[in-house]
Amino acid sequence: MDFDFSDDQQQLRDAVRRWVDKGYGFERRRAIVAAGGFDRAAWDELAGLGLTALTVPQAHGGLGLSAVDAMVALEELGRGIVLEPLAQTFIATRVLAEHAPAPLQQAWLPRIASGAALVVLAWQERGARYRPDVCDAKAAPAQGEYRLAAIKSIVPAGDRAAAFLVPAQLDGRIALFLVEASAPGVATRGYLTQDGSRAAELQLQDAPAQLVTADGLAALELALDVGIAATCAYGVGAMEETLRLTTDYMNQRRQFGVPIASFQALRHRVADMKMQLELARSMSYYASLKLHAPPEERRQALARAKVQLGRSMRFVGQQSVQLHGGIGVTDEYVGSHYFKALTQLEMTFGDTLHHLGEVSARMQDKAGVFD
Repeated sequence: MDFDFSDDQQQLRDAVRRWVDKGYGFERRRAIVAAGGFDRAAWDELAGLGLTALTVPQAHGGLGLSAVDAMVALEELGRGIVLEPLAQTFIATRVLAEHAPAPLQQAWLPRIASGAALVVLAWQERGARYRPDVCDAKAAPAQGEYRLAAIKSIVPAGDRAAAFLVPAQLDGRIALFLVEASAPGVATRGYLTQDGSRAAELQLQDAPAQLVTADGLAALELALDVGIAATCAYGVGAMEETLRLTTDYMNQRRQFGVPIASFQALRHRVADMKMQLELARSMSYYASLKLHAPPEERRQALARAKVQLGRSMRFVGQQSVQLHGGIGVTDEYVGSHYFKALTQLEMTFGDTLHHLGEVSARMQDKAGVFD
């Protein structure tokens, strides 16, 4: 089996890396945070690179590329801790392409591909604690369409989105709906999150909605797994840059007349950071490769990946702060922003403890070695 990236994937990586290095520096990111945590111009630049079209089927104006291509792009965006939520585009694309009726696909996938429409997943509710099967939102049929009543929390760039994918109870089971942001009864309240990105509280009061699928739990679980794989890839890029910043600082910072990088105990800690990064990288690859596995196998694999990524992101971020000393937590220093991003990523789409429970719940009496 060939584990090397293709030439096209390497070119994609290089293109995104050049954009991050030249077009999304630390000062621009700080300006975007100060302006609200989402920049439409940066989003349009991502669309110009073809990233919003990356996984959209060719029949709908996209490039029709794979989850591995998405992973490559997200790793590079993670290196720059880019705030604009490209992962949401990959989530919406996969869910709509696999579950939505043809008219809904034709209406939204070309707009997603061009970057004209940001469609985001609005699934979290207070008290659900990351569980997709806990849903208090209600849907009811009304004159040939559906009406939703819901409150959803921490919706990525929710007050900048064109539409939302919203799970809600319909006839005693969870269904998935698409709600346009401009529809009556839709209200959002935007705010900054701890890492500087933008999120919103979404309130729906008798809001008109289009049914994506009546099998909403399966579609939602797919959406969450795509989101986990995206978070893993983004986290690998962020950890890689965190490690680079840490080693550069250690080579510059001097104590007792020598760089602190020469101290054996500190070198061991850097080696541990590198080990955690590589463990995370291998599990990120595993996550992306398992996105097309049968649902039960996919869910188990993505939970395993998130456990390792959660542990690695927390370890790398905390060790970086310790090795930097006081400067590691100052807002003026870029390293503190990577620490905040890694800490928030550990809790995105379920924290480590939640996914450890998911892995445990799916364990069998045998490890699969014996029949």
